Amino acid sequence: MNTLGIELRLAKVQNVRVTEDELIVALEDGRTILIPLVWYPRLLHGTKEERQNWRLIGGGQGIHWPELDEDISVEHLLAGIPSGESQKSLQKWLAKRKKSSLV
Repeated sequence: MNTLGIELRLAKVQNVRVTEDELIVALEDGRTILIPLVWYPRLLHGTKEERQNWRLIGGGQGIHWPELDEDISVEHLLAGIPSGESQKSLQKWLAKRKKSSLV
């Protein structure tokens, strides 16, 4: 009996852009993924400067925004999985941001 072994290799991130309403991720294999920003509320509520301050994690398998405490994996992007953050957690984060901006 023969079994077919499928090796899944995820493409790595090459570049990231965040517009007012989209996350645009260019992958090393030539694909570009466009994701509505509403899928990632922390990015949606971030400033332009915070959105531009990202770094690759896991050798390019994910993206991290330190000021927004947001991590997104290529695996989730390709699978079409939006942020799993609860409304309660998001509201707490938004309240903390508002409080720190008043200081």
